[in-house]
Amino acid sequence: MDIIVLRRKFIQSGLAMGALAMTPGALGASGSFADELAKTPPMTEGPFYPSKLPLDTDNDLLIINDSVTSAVGEVTHLTGRVLSQAGEPIRNAVVEIWQCDARGVYMHPDGGDRKKIDTNFQGFGRFLTDVKGQYYFRTIKPVAYPGRTPHIHFAVNYRGKRILATQCFNAAEPQNARDGLLARIADENLRNSLIVDFNALEGSKIGELTANFDIVVGVTPEDPDH
Repeated sequence: MDIIVLRRKFIQSGLAMGALAMTPGALGASGSFADELAKTPPMTEGPFYPSKLPLDTDNDLLIINDSVTSAVGEVTHLTGRVLSQAGEPIRNAVVEIWQCDARGVYMHPDGGDRKKIDTNFQGFGRFLTDVKGQYYFRTIKPVAYPGRTPHIHFAVNYRGKRILATQCFNAAEPQNARDGLLARIADENLRNSLIVDFNALEGSKIGELTANFDIVVGVTPEDPDH
């Protein structure tokens, strides 16, 4: 399936899932949407943000440039929105993700056994949010490496400034309960806001997955005329 078609399909489904996720339990005590969405908690970028960005930094981490060989791993369509605390979409935010490959190796000289690295995995990607604040990545389901539960790193840049670094986790991973960095988020609701479901993609013949992760930041959207 063409990547442009995939992007449209999964952004639309991600928007629907994100809307369902905005339940009263995610709001403040008043139950009002106006300025009551809790900000996504920050987490460390960690030591393995790419020391040198790859030449290909698009939103498809499974194929590097014009390669015909795909990365190893469970294909995951990762969608979400970047929102203000008032629930307004933040367009033109640059969302970055980075993660280890299926063998537990990052695109960083200290990020695992270089002999095992999957050279077909891009490891890092960027996406500019649209007018609805939506982003889309095609990547792999995160895997564990020594000392950490599976996770995907996120960063949000807006108006030339990094406004958030955080991480996203798989709800089905029992290791989450033992992850030291995740446990540092004392508020259970905020901690749970980083944990999402990785669900089977209906109709996929190769076991693809979908996941939706909405991000709430403490900024207001730019003037739509600019």
